[in-house]
Amino acid sequence: MARFRNLDGSGPNAGSQVFQWAVVDKVAGRRRRSPASAPMPSVKPDLGLLAQAPAVGAPARLTWIGHASWLVQLDGVSLLIDPVFGKRISGIVPRNVAAPLQARDLPPLAATLITHSHYDHYDRPSVNAAQARVITGTGLGSAMDLPATELGWWDTERVSDTVRVTFVPSQHWSRRGLFDTNETLWGGFVVEGKNARLYHSGDTAYFEGFAEIGKRFPGIDAALLPIGAYDPAWFMEKQHMNPEQAVQAFVDLKAARFLAMHWGTFKLTDEPLDEPPLRLRAEWKRRGLPEAALHIPAVGATL
Repeated sequence: MARFRNLDGSGPNAGSQVFQWAVVDKVAGRRRRSPASAPMPSVKPDLGLLAQAPAVGAPARLTWIGHASWLVQLDGVSLLIDPVFGKRISGIVPRNVAAPLQARDLPPLAATLITHSHYDHYDRPSVNAAQARVITGTGLGSAMDLPATELGWWDTERVSDTVRVTFVPSQHWSRRGLFDTNETLWGGFVVEGKNARLYHSGDTAYFEGFAEIGKRFPGIDAALLPIGAYDPAWFMEKQHMNPEQAVQAFVDLKAARFLAMHWGTFKLTDEPLDEPPLRLRAEWKRRGLPEAALHIPAVGATL
């Protein structure tokens, strides 16, 4: 029996739905067809800049490694979130764009944060290569090769005198093997320093929890939100957001800046790899939101 459920009581998609999408609809030709690859903007990170985290009180520094992987640096502390450095997920799904950083390029890390057990977020070789203690959800840390701290939703762990991380809810699910569905907890992270408050959603569908997170953590400076892996909606909307829903999540959070992630790196669903930012920009313009608040970084870019 599943150990964890979402705030609304829901669990993962039924196995019949997975089979319908992955097998039946594919054989019947009902799935949307799109190329397996697409051009993706990428830049070479400034390793000299990243070698040392900003001083206490200085602006935070965020570097996108692709998909949901980030190097977060603030108050003299470097944190790694959901790292995937390899050329494939579990040796199967190839990268559309090379990882701009490898573990050897990283500064000393205070911790690696893992949002949940899915292979595109918890890549064991990448986590082990980072050689830092792990902070993750309840149940997932016990089987890791490195020391790990497990948190429930709203639990907080301090990583330095001024930096703390809080595990917050998301609308998703977990599974790593055949018989462990929802046996480990999924979520996102709020990272707080002396003068910065950052939010990484992990994998999530749109849900009412965004407003609650924004209420509990007012003044979020940057919300790192997923905009890809949403097609077909009938199957994916229970676990991932489309770009329009991600904009609504940003509004609910009352954050200052939107940083797009979870698109263009791996071909996981049916939409074209380069479609999400086009829809994101269109929705942003439709709503009349401030242009300066939207960031769609290139892979490897530092903000």
